[in-house]
Amino acid sequence: MTKLGQQQDWISRSLGAAYATLMPALLVLLFGIVAARSVQAQTFTLLHNFNGPDGASPSAGLVRDAAGNLYGTTENGGSGCGSGQGCGGGVVFKVNKAGKVTVLYNFCSASGCTDGAQPTGGLIQDAKGNLYGTTSGGGSSGYGTVFELSKNGTEKVLYSFAGGPSDGQWPEAELLMDAAGNLYSTTSAGGATRCEGYGCGTVFKLDTTGKETVLYSFTGGTDGGYPSGGLVRDKLGNLYGVIWQGGDYCFTNQDCGVLYKLSMSGTLTVLQRFTYEGKTNEGCWPYGTPVMDKSGNLFGTTEISGSYTAGVVWKVTQKGVETVLHNFSGSDGATPSAGVIMDCQWQPLW
Repeated sequence: MTKLGQQQDWISRSLGAAYATLMPALLVLLFGIVAARSVQAQTFTLLHNFNGPDGASPSAGLVRDAAGNLYGTTENGGSGCGSGQGCGGGVVFKVNKAGKVTVLYNFCSASGCTDGAQPTGGLIQDAKGNLYGTTSGGGSSGYGTVFELSKNGTEKVLYSFAGGPSDGQWPEAELLMDAAGNLYSTTSAGGATRCEGYGCGTVFKLDTTGKETVLYSFTGGTDGGYPSGGLVRDKLGNLYGVIWQGGDYCFTNQDCGVLYKLSMSGTLTVLQRFTYEGKTNEGCWPYGTPVMDKSGNLFGTTEISGSYTAGVVWKVTQKGVETVLHNFSGSDGATPSAGVIMDCQWQPLW
């Protein structure tokens, strides 16, 4: 199996759940259900079981509006699917405070899905209530889309990816919107450099007119390859993200991943190279989207390694100094496959 195939296999699994008590953060993860958890009382409430026609295989987090409604995507399911079947092109759904689920949009499930298919990333919402996301399939070339969904359920394809070498393909992460309305994210393949038959992935920008710019094409070397996570942006416009592969070699010649910084001029700096479990306990295979505090420190998780080889929660400074905040042991969770979010004390930098 190629590295990309291994990556897609890891990503396609349902996300595990873990809670790190050593920092004010909550891991937002899904197990094929929508659920709510009170951090103080640690009370678990099941809000919804997906059954096929209303979606199947959710693999991203949720976004919450001011009224308390939750919005998300499922990678499969939708209209025309039988109960429990994994068919369909996926859906965008809403869960109200009473736990009622409404399918806002059904993606195409046949060939030639110009509206997109398989939304694997999460959603963001603007001030008007419009939702934005990506699909890893469909579009005019079959390589995925960036879409907008209005409050009344009307979908608009903002961009269809064309694939390498001039463009990215297969976006799998949520979008980031700046104050001007420009969108940023990554594609897990495509770009100018090929890695084992596929492009190594890109960081892209989509402006408000629908013009896309590839800000960086990964090479598969020390900068990594096949990004699957989203981005965080500082007040100067620098972008930060993690790569599942790249940096020093892990066991069986699998790269352990990197944390990178991309300047507005397109210069990429590797802030942290995660190393193999036999060498250190700092973690391997970072996933998800990092978060940043007011001092510019970055936080995230790795899926494996650490003291118990079950993954870690990490902190990395702007100078590239890593601190492991928590080692998962199995009894408190294992193999986290998503990032962390800060509590209400955190304030955005822009």
